[in-house]
Amino acid sequence: MAREELAAAGKRLASKALYMQVIVMFVLVAISGAGISVNAAKSAAIGALISILPNLVFATFAFKYAGASKNQLVVKSFSQGAKLRMAIAIILFVVAFKLLHAIPEMVFASFAITTVSYWLTMFRQQH
Repeated sequence: MAREELAAAGKRLASKALYMQVIVMFVLVAISGAGISVNAAKSAAIGALISILPNLVFATFAFKYAGASKNQLVVKSFSQGAKLRMAIAIILFVVAFKLLHAIPEMVFASFAITTVSYWLTMFRQQH
């Protein structure tokens, strides 16, 4: 399999995982809104977005380059994406609690569930 094909397969895998995260987010928001409150639904959406947005940025950086002649660029882009993913998540958590006054339990639960759905989708699609 050529490197370009590997990069394309990686992009498809990341896309499926991100789509699954969006589906999980909508389910969490619907359950939280119907079962608890509008503020809980907002907090669930915030937690899910704190998982989704950094993963989207990371996937963009991770699959930016392909090919044997671009090995150094691939490694550098992957590293930058990982660092940026962490920084974005931290910033979004601060914004969620300081500016949006989100419910911490809902944010963390939604973040955790959405993140696990990403991992499970990646794992399931690889096998």
